[in-house]
Amino acid sequence: MYPPGLRLRQTRETLGLTYREVEHASYELAAKRGRPDFILHISRLADIENRNVVPSLHKLYSLATIYHLSPLEISGWYEAPLEQTFEDGAAFPSQHTHLHEFPVRFALSPQFGSRFGEDSTGLLNEQPDNVRYFPGMKQEASVRFRYGYIGLLDRRMAPILRPGSMVVVDTAVRSIDEADWSTEYDRPLYFVETRGGYRCGWFLKLKSRLVMQPHMLSHCAPEAWRTPSEAEVVGKVVGMITYLNEPWDCVREAAPAMQSDWIEKVP
Repeated sequence: MYPPGLRLRQTRETLGLTYREVEHASYELAAKRGRPDFILHISRLADIENRNVVPSLHKLYSLATIYHLSPLEISGWYEAPLEQTFEDGAAFPSQHTHLHEFPVRFALSPQFGSRFGEDSTGLLNEQPDNVRYFPGMKQEASVRFRYGYIGLLDRRMAPILRPGSMVVVDTAVRSIDEADWSTEYDRPLYFVETRGGYRCGWFLKLKSRLVMQPHMLSHCAPEAWRTPSEAEVVGKVVGMITYLNEPWDCVREAAPAMQSDWIEKVP
């Protein structure tokens, strides 16, 4: 791997900037910010490039600004990966409830859903660029964990899981847990693939059928499929990003009602 000083020098030369031009630009930046710490003197710039001297916080900002680079990326060159503070911070829990600032905005937007099929619930092929890993989830486990998107017309689990939400699916757990649960929040959620698309919600096994039970407040009808010919469990939901309300206008259209004759008669 190239040393960080060499990378910075190559970036500067690619932009066609001389030491003096970088120094002049840093003076302008220092004047704008009102702090002389942003100034990159030629001697300091040479040390950073040729002797791999680690730039201070303010000088790193100047380099990122003048070279049009991400300061988070530059920090990674110096083996100080600021982008991973959220993931590493999960190993240092606090006794008190608190807010955690994310290096990259951890949020969904109306445009988020439009990238992945808007109305339909489905699995994402890869982690979205604007979403960080959940606490404790290692990047090496990306094969085991998948991200699922809840379609804007999928109201089956509202209000627990609203349209436009995203879930983390553990694909290593593919059997329905029949253990007792005390509240609806304790009841496990599953991600299931059917011939007609994906479903995310509460499920139970009735002989050879897999039954989805929507939330009672969603006003959606239960659905059932023969398994494994018509439906297959993708995995168990182990995390979610959801809204307390709907930030954009979703079409309040209930999921299509299924025929009520699917239940097998018990002799």
